[in-house]
Amino acid sequence: MLVALSDTHGREDAHLTSRLEEVLRTADMIVHAGDFMTADVLDAFETYGPIEGVSGNNDTPVVCDRVSTDRIVEWEGLRIAVVHGHEHTDTALSMFARQSNADLVIVGHSHAPEFRPGIVPVLNPGSHADPRWNRPAYAELEWDDEEGVAHGRLVEPSGTVFERFVVEPRGV
Repeated sequence: MLVALSDTHGREDAHLTSRLEEVLRTADMIVHAGDFMTADVLDAFETYGPIEGVSGNNDTPVVCDRVSTDRIVEWEGLRIAVVHGHEHTDTALSMFARQSNADLVIVGHSHAPEFRPGIVPVLNPGSHADPRWNRPAYAELEWDDEEGVAHGRLVEPSGTVFERFVVEPRGV
């Protein structure tokens, strides 16, 4: 399973529920779309395994030195572009995705959990810790070998699933 999070906005820890902690322990990959805030929060996430993170507009210089502003990760059959999004309009985000030959873009910044289908779908996992007038959320994706797709869901930290989606490899 791939777990995607963003916008933790923590100072000392990752603000995880016991359920979300368990999910991170079992994840094959953890992707964080920025705004950890401090190195302590990044360190807390790294205790669950390697994290594919990017920096956001609220991250300290120490965090920015440890993670890039964007990255491409390969997971199962998907190529995933990750960026915080504070410097991207919808058009710039679409161009970044296409230039990266991505099957999916994971973006943060708005704190609003959503999945937007398109030529290259965009997933914002929201914020599990600082939702700012949105529901608290993160995303889980599970690869289906038979169908050759990832089944995804937006989930509240309590475990309540409130949106399901499918991501397919583009085959570019």
